[in-house]
Amino acid sequence: MPLWVFFFVILTLSSSSHCSSPVSLPLRMRRYADAIFTNSYRKVLSQLSARKLLQDIMNRQQGKRNQEQGARIRLGRQLDSMWTDQNQVALESMLVALLQKHR
Repeated sequence: MPLWVFFFVILTLSSSSHCSSPVSLPLRMRRYADAIFTNSYRKVLSQLSARKLLQDIMNRQQGKRNQEQGARIRLGRQLDSMWTDQNQVALESMLVALLQKHR
């Protein structure tokens, strides 16, 4: 049921309470109006809860992506650090070998 029906029912119910001489609706009509309101209200609440659930899921996935990206960056930094350490050791050993050859 569309949202406009929900507002229409609310307006109808509120306008009947402001009249100077309230029109008494048959009991069946009141129950029908209450049922329409209840059904519309439940649908709105279910849509809101579904939207909140979807946002929570999307936020979790975004958080996982951020964690994975952070892990990749940390791993890349560690690899860069290891690579520079290995290059430094290799350069030092080459310099030592060159110095020994020149003596």
